[in-house]
Amino acid sequence: MKYLDEFRDPAAARALVRQIRDRATTRWTLMEVCGGQTHSIIRNGIDQLLDDVVEFIHGPGCPVCVTPLEMIDRALQIAGREEVIFCSFGDMLRVPGSHEDLFSVRARGGDVRVVYSPLDAVRIAADNPDKEVVFFGVGFETTAPANAMSVLHAQRLGLLNFSMLVSHVLVPPAMTAILSSPTNRVQAFLAAGHVCTVMGMSEYGPLVERYRVPIVVTGFEPLDLLEGVRQAVDLLESGTPALRNAYQRAVSPAGNGVAQEILADVFEVTDRQWRGIGMIPQSGWKLSRRYAQFDAEVRFGVGEVTVEESADCHAGEVLQGLLKPNECPAFGTLCTPRTPLGATMVSSEGACAAYYHFRRLSLDTTGAAHV
Repeated sequence: MKYLDEFRDPAAARALVRQIRDRATTRWTLMEVCGGQTHSIIRNGIDQLLDDVVEFIHGPGCPVCVTPLEMIDRALQIAGREEVIFCSFGDMLRVPGSHEDLFSVRARGGDVRVVYSPLDAVRIAADNPDKEVVFFGVGFETTAPANAMSVLHAQRLGLLNFSMLVSHVLVPPAMTAILSSPTNRVQAFLAAGHVCTVMGMSEYGPLVERYRVPIVVTGFEPLDLLEGVRQAVDLLESGTPALRNAYQRAVSPAGNGVAQEILADVFEVTDRQWRGIGMIPQSGWKLSRRYAQFDAEVRFGVGEVTVEESADCHAGEVLQGLLKPNECPAFGTLCTPRTPLGATMVSSEGACAAYYHFRRLSLDTTGAAHV
């Protein structure tokens, strides 16, 4: 299969591992920003193959994981209303709020539906004019264009019973917050290729210059990630802070101009709360004034919901790369996929879920994960 099997070739992977080992003179600390990359690294054992020359720390690149607790509670309040059909991607249904999740609301009789596209929610609104249809718009820049298109489509159809609960967040401000932290340990980033297919690479250059860290845009298959690591290690060893594109088959420097125009029309930048991290200025999107009538927070009056995180959940430290999932005292005991304390244990891109499912259950005295 083109662009899949050839990027999982074992011989090519071994060659890249040798090149990385030959180049590295010390153990470098890299952060992959995307949860999909985290799962690929853990599933394919890349962290174990390179453990003595690269430490991977897992960034806040899972949109489900960083959706703030108060936003989950807002979703729960809306979904529990009799007049509402609440639509969401499936990975949000088990994310715990303060006291329950969307599955619990559905079990009590709430009309909570899994959709595979935000346009499915628009179709449901058209088919159910007597109901309020709400779509939970969660994600980074990758999913934002489709969500923006659903708002445009609803407006063109005159669907006044459609609205969106928006919890969109942006990658570069999160990277800035990590690099600005006094506890920062990141020496280079592997940037998320799918975000860059939409937004391009222009926002990363200033980060490289300001913080003097290499950033390599990479994909998600084993060879994509190994090539990204190879380039990052080469830049670190040569003392060259630079921006590189190791995912040229999908990413162009300018990104997708049409998508960017739609995003600029439908959304505007706002401050956003990140689950377990806190407020990051100018780190998200909300609906722009032109489309404020589709804002579910305003329509249902849930904008003032505030809550507190569980003291037992250390997901925020995991998302900032300060803690490995299996270093959390609750990991695998109080917190499992069946009884999650936080979204990082139930999301398909969550670091805690990756460690649990792929058996990174304990640490040895050097900090290297093993089973």
